[in-house]
Amino acid sequence: MIWLLETLGRLVREFVVNIGFATRTFFGIIGASGGLLRRFRLVTSQIHFIGNYSLVLIAVSGLFVGFVLGLQGYYTLNKYGSEQALGLLVALSLTRELGPVVTALLFAGRAGTSLTAEIGLMKAGEQLSAMEMMAVNPLQRVLAPRFWAGVIAMPILAAIFSAVGILGGYIVGVQLIGVDEGAFWSQMQGGVDVWNDIVNGVIKSIVFGFAVTFVALYQGYEAQPTPEGVARATTRTVVIASLSVLWLDFLLTALMFS
Repeated sequence: MIWLLETLGRLVREFVVNIGFATRTFFGIIGASGGLLRRFRLVTSQIHFIGNYSLVLIAVSGLFVGFVLGLQGYYTLNKYGSEQALGLLVALSLTRELGPVVTALLFAGRAGTSLTAEIGLMKAGEQLSAMEMMAVNPLQRVLAPRFWAGVIAMPILAAIFSAVGILGGYIVGVQLIGVDEGAFWSQMQGGVDVWNDIVNGVIKSIVFGFAVTFVALYQGYEAQPTPEGVARATTRTVVIASLSVLWLDFLLTALMFS
């Protein structure tokens, strides 16, 4: 019994310490972001590194998700004689849920692990300590540009994912199966609301961008400066970021569509 209480107390203490350090790091990044307005090229270069290098993965994944939605949606709607609403089904599925969520999960696996490994290796190589010795704030010079680059890149990638997914649904539904093209686009145009569907999807992607990018940077920043420590931090990034995206998706969906 005593051993159980000691273990539980140690876990709770470690959790509280990690939450406190993460909160301090987050507000440190926000506070150090003011200087980026004078050196915005730091952010643009990171947007290229994070977003452009993830573009092919996002686009190809969106295309195949659209293919699957086109097939599954047609076979489901055909049972009720509503296959003309296939375009609406594909568009709502992508803009509301699959676009932001799948993009965030792919972003965590591609860009998130890259950010964690990069920051972790900089810490292991004592580059962050060298910056502090030269009176350069690592939060402002290293973490803040990557943080805002991830926040900016996420909604853009989610929009590309949704657009390519709709194209994939059109290829399967209209070109291969034979759904009427006019009905496909008209149902989509009439049923998708800009504010309730598209804007809510954009808000989700921005929130996911905050969560995934911060988790990746924090795990790299607090990683043990050893190869094993960086490897464990990279693994934690994927696990924590993915669970955070799914939990936030449920919370945001409950708030937006209740």
